[in-house]
Amino acid sequence: MSLLDKIIRFDKELMVQLNGLGTESWDQFWILATNQLSWIPLYLVFFYLIFKSLGWKKGLALVVLTAVLITFSDQFTVFLKDSFERLRPNRDPSVNTMIRILKNNSSFSFVSGHATTSMAVSLLMFLTLRKSFPYTLLFFIWPIIFAYSRIYIGVHFPMDVLCGALLGAGIGYLFYRLSVSMFAYMDRRTTQP
Repeated sequence: MSLLDKIIRFDKELMVQLNGLGTESWDQFWILATNQLSWIPLYLVFFYLIFKSLGWKKGLALVVLTAVLITFSDQFTVFLKDSFERLRPNRDPSVNTMIRILKNNSSFSFVSGHATTSMAVSLLMFLTLRKSFPYTLLFFIWPIIFAYSRIYIGVHFPMDVLCGALLGAGIGYLFYRLSVSMFAYMDRRTTQP
C-alpha cells in the first residue's frame, strides 16, 4: 500500500469518526452553519470594521479586492475539484453507508471551497485589521465552524477541509500582500502634487 493510499484510508476512517459525532439535536445548527447566508452578520461586521479602520476610499478598495479574492478562490477550488475528481463522502460507496448524510452534493470533493474561501477571507481581514481592533483573532472561529460543518453534513472528507484551509491561508496572504501594495500606491497618489 502506497503512502497516498494510507493517507486516503486514514482520511476515510477519520471522516467516519468525526461525522459520527453528530446527533439529531445538533443537525439544524450544523445545517445552518454550512449555509453561506447564515454568515451575513459576520460579513456586515467585516464591512463595518473595514470602513471604520481604512476610511471610504481604502475601505472600498479592500471590499473590491475581497470580492476578487472570493471569486478567485471559488474558481480555483472548482478547477482543483475537476482536476482531482475525488468523490464526496456522500457519493463514495466505501463510506457513504457508514456516515450521516444531511446534504447531497454531486460535485467533486477535493478541496473544500468553503474551507478555502472562509480561511482566505478571515486571514485577509485579520492581517488588515489586527492593528486597529482587538479580538480579530476571533475571526478564525468562522472558518473552523464553516469547515467542520462540511464534514458534519457528509459532503467533505477531513483532508478536503484541511487542504482547503491551507490553500485558503496561502490565498489570503497573497491578497493581503496585494492590498499592502495597493494601499501604498494609493498613499503615493494622494501625496503627489
